[in-house]
Amino acid sequence: MTQTSIPYAVERHGPPAFGTRLFGWTMLAVLAGFLINNVLNLGYGTPSLSDILKDGFSVGAAISLAVYVILIVAAFLFVRATPNQALRWDAHHIHQSNAYIVRSLFWSVLLVGLADASIAFMRIEGILTATIGEGLARSFDRSAFVGSYVHVPLIAAGFVIGLFTRTLGFVWLALLIVVAELLIVVSRFVFSYEQAFMGDLVRYWYAALFLFASAYTLYDEGHVRVDVFFAAMAARTKGKVNAIGSILLGMTTCWSILIVGMSGKSAIINAPIMTFEVSQAGSAGMYIKYQMAIFIGLFAITMLVEFVSYFFSAVADKRDEPGRREIEPVSH
Repeated sequence: MTQTSIPYAVERHGPPAFGTRLFGWTMLAVLAGFLINNVLNLGYGTPSLSDILKDGFSVGAAISLAVYVILIVAAFLFVRATPNQALRWDAHHIHQSNAYIVRSLFWSVLLVGLADASIAFMRIEGILTATIGEGLARSFDRSAFVGSYVHVPLIAAGFVIGLFTRTLGFVWLALLIVVAELLIVVSRFVFSYEQAFMGDLVRYWYAALFLFASAYTLYDEGHVRVDVFFAAMAARTKGKVNAIGSILLGMTTCWSILIVGMSGKSAIINAPIMTFEVSQAGSAGMYIKYQMAIFIGLFAITMLVEFVSYFFSAVADKRDEPGRREIEPVSH
């Protein structure tokens, strides 16, 4: 296990690295274009990239391609306008943006988990009908209603909270998982009571914990590395290996997940979103299965962003630029 050393000063200006920075920022621009086009495809029926290759050019295809062109040109102009901006400065700020996304996601799943589990309990026990009436209670039986009017506002609230907090919430979410598991044990063996939503909540938070924490674990060098040869390498050689690995292993894996999972309305991530898919437990469980599919996409997105940051840092290490962040082992 590792920990980051005392925060270091990041110099804004450094040796020019036009090609490296253009590659990284273009990668982020293409990612943004891919996500924007995915929303346009799901919401407005514009063609996906696979549809363009299959059906040829159209007005919708022109819109999709224009999104990519505009964002890539913007990335080029940004890099050209900041020729002396240091790689470590870019890496640091990309990571900080990614950290905001991750901590906001943790707040979102916390709020959604508590709210949806409470709704499921009240739905099963008939409390909703007794308190808000049969008509509105029937609305809470529909996953599209719960997703649109409960989940979405809570997710938005999570991103607002993320603006004012700095903790990433890993420890607290892990504690909540333990508490949720403990409640299952107590309710089952003491009160002989168990419902599907209780297990759904544990799986929901488990998935969020492991998938969302992966990007920050990469930043903190916490992933398992078979370093039989790597440990003995010089810092510049390690930077070269990390830079190549970020592209060939990291970024390609993330793009494979995104392309397979989000290319078209019937893709394995998009399809559950379109229908607010629920588990086989139905109204006895939580209405969060579609979010579990989204988690896979969010994992790939946050990891891809972090790999761009990691790539910049690795190239800076290879160039022996100042400000290298040291990772020290945790003392026991």
